[in-house]
Amino acid sequence: MTTTSSLITTLAREELIDMIPYQSARRLFATGNSEQANQKIWLNANEAPGKGKYLVSSENINRYPDFQPDNLLNAYEEYSGLKRSQILATRGADEGIELIIRSFCKAYQDSILICPPTYGMYAISAQNHGAGIVAVPLNHEHTLDINGLTAQVGKVNVVFLCSPGNPTGNLLPKEQIIQAIELFKNSAIVVVDEAYIEFSPQHTCTNLLNSYDNVIVLRTLSKAFALAGLRCGFTLANEAIITLLSKVIAPYPISAPVAEIASNALSNNLKAMTERVQNCNDIKAQFLAWLSKQSWCNQVFNSDANFVLFRCSDNTEKTRIFNLLVEQDILIRDQSKQLQLENCLRITIGSEQEITQLKEVLS
Repeated sequence: MTTTSSLITTLAREELIDMIPYQSARRLFATGNSEQANQKIWLNANEAPGKGKYLVSSENINRYPDFQPDNLLNAYEEYSGLKRSQILATRGADEGIELIIRSFCKAYQDSILICPPTYGMYAISAQNHGAGIVAVPLNHEHTLDINGLTAQVGKVNVVFLCSPGNPTGNLLPKEQIIQAIELFKNSAIVVVDEAYIEFSPQHTCTNLLNSYDNVIVLRTLSKAFALAGLRCGFTLANEAIITLLSKVIAPYPISAPVAEIASNALSNNLKAMTERVQNCNDIKAQFLAWLSKQSWCNQVFNSDANFVLFRCSDNTEKTRIFNLLVEQDILIRDQSKQLQLENCLRITIGSEQEITQLKEVLS
């Protein structure tokens, strides 16, 4: 065993040995068996509440699926209003992040730019590839630091912007996103991660794809569509970028059952999605009002997504609230290690019953 471990350590890329992987909700709290999972209230991963009912055909499971299944791309073309040539279906938006970095960053030479506090997988994917990471933190109002971005023009190949942000929850001002795209239009790809855009759809940046060559938009069915377990996302860009990414992606990224369930959700269940979003926003508004009145809550952040970020009065209160909920099998997310988010917790907007139960515990 010692020899094997020594060999692996010797052969492995040096920076991976001590690298800490992305701490997803399921790494921090494993689901366990279904009986144990059903005893917990999962408000830590920004998933939709409830249980899905899906039927799939097993007729062609013995065959490889199409590279980009027709039923899925046709459905997303209709839903998004984009051309099919502008759409690449991926295993969640996370695969889109990987493909972009692998396609536009030479390992150990090029860098990406992130705006923390932000989604952790941008940096993890860059580290995995050997790309550098340049951080230009958001302003304290969680808007872009345009002067800071300007200073990095020509120094990075990919810029990641998350809107609505995770874990912040707020939309970036559209005019700032356009400013960033203009700044980097001759030197870098600007990626707008819209994983939560269905909760504020009028603010999408897909209408910028036909105006700029350096824009990519990331989408997912994990949030508003309640299909996190499917791992189905979309990378949206001009045809040249989609063609390039198609050279890097795995040969069969979307399984036939995933394509079947996802295309049905996009074609036949849009009403269910919009009702789910409206219900979430209604519950969120009530919860925000309640949260702002609690003595241990120091600050409630604006939210254009399906979760709420808030700051506790101090670390002692933050730890007390987090542990109290865990003891009652209510799981939320501690974001206090992120830049600018000292003593901050994030709560997914679950069902009305789940949020009521959480409030009862904290009261």
